[in-house]
Amino acid sequence: MVQVWLKKGKERSLWRRHPWVYDTAVQKVSGKPQNGETVQVMSYDGKFLAWASYSKDSTLRARCWSFIESETIDAQWFEHKITKALAAREHLFERTSAIRVIMGEADQLPGLVVDRYGDFFVTQFQSAGVEYWRETIADILMKQPGIRGIFDRSDAATRHREGLQERVEVLRGEEPPEQIEVVEDGIRYGVDVRNGHKTGFYVDQRDSRYLAQRLAREFKARHGRGMRALNCFCYTGGFSLALLAGGADEVVSVDSSGEALETARKNAERNGFCEEKAKWVQADVFDFLRKARDAGDTYDLVILDPPKFASSHRHVDRAARAYKDINLNGLRIVSPEGQLLTFSCSGAMDVDLFQKVIAGAVIDSKREAWMVSRLGAGEDHPLMMTCPEGEYLKGLHLKLR
Repeated sequence: MVQVWLKKGKERSLWRRHPWVYDTAVQKVSGKPQNGETVQVMSYDGKFLAWASYSKDSTLRARCWSFIESETIDAQWFEHKITKALAAREHLFERTSAIRVIMGEADQLPGLVVDRYGDFFVTQFQSAGVEYWRETIADILMKQPGIRGIFDRSDAATRHREGLQERVEVLRGEEPPEQIEVVEDGIRYGVDVRNGHKTGFYVDQRDSRYLAQRLAREFKARHGRGMRALNCFCYTGGFSLALLAGGADEVVSVDSSGEALETARKNAERNGFCEEKAKWVQADVFDFLRKARDAGDTYDLVILDPPKFASSHRHVDRAARAYKDINLNGLRIVSPEGQLLTFSCSGAMDVDLFQKVIAGAVIDSKREAWMVSRLGAGEDHPLMMTCPEGEYLKGLHLKLR
């Protein structure tokens, strides 16, 4: 058995069951492990710490599978973990047919992300360890009831850090259609799992989309009219459709991608929403917000859900400036007593810094605002309490005073 020995003092994080071992923590490696092979992680004085996958090219030199010495990391072990992860999300099918069924470290499968869209699984193998067990994992997933195929979207640039090439292909079964229709809280969406962002749809924003629908419904009940809302970085229209379902009178949706906007428009048609209530704008959101500010335009609700601005800690300062920019101008076009939903999916920016950036935008906008709730990913995106780095999506719900 190949063993990875840690430097003195570096065992403490594993005692706390943190699943990552950095290359700087490694004293020596006994043997020559293959990329992704399971190894024993040992303390400097020879005590067992964990079973882990070895990554020879990554600064994350080992990712822990288990902290129990008596366990064996084999096909049966993976079947148990995958079955347990699927069972934990089973109740969500009453609400939606688009679910994150495996969430990496939170399900003790570091580097593995699996989303289910209707009858298809879409996979992302993001570490050498799960890549090593790829065929076994695919066989287990394909045995699940009602699954027609597995499509692999292992095309994230982060794979290069693991010494892996990007890959997009049918992994098992049928090739998915151009659009897989999913239903979430009564709203129908067409999802392009082959070419869309990530695995085709932002499953993690389910709860916030439902919040937007509820806010639109409550606004109409209170004011006797539908709200006017702005959805920035709208992608394929998730928030836009939720707002229309809630009774909004006008939803302006802005994105730089004409292809995404066309999908959003078709999604609105798919649900029979009135064309006159939905306006789709292809534009740079930064420019759009400045022009709306200068024109004195206002909205009852503004939603800012940008793509990742900080891919690593090196980019946090630049990202903070970008978040400040869009939120400052977003706040300036919220109507009196209107609301703002603002998000960051940059894992490198923690929630405290994000809140501080938004507070700065509130101050500079010279508006008064309450933060009435913090927002995040749904329950199918759990956070492993011993690995806080797994938190990436954070959001704030502000009410203007």
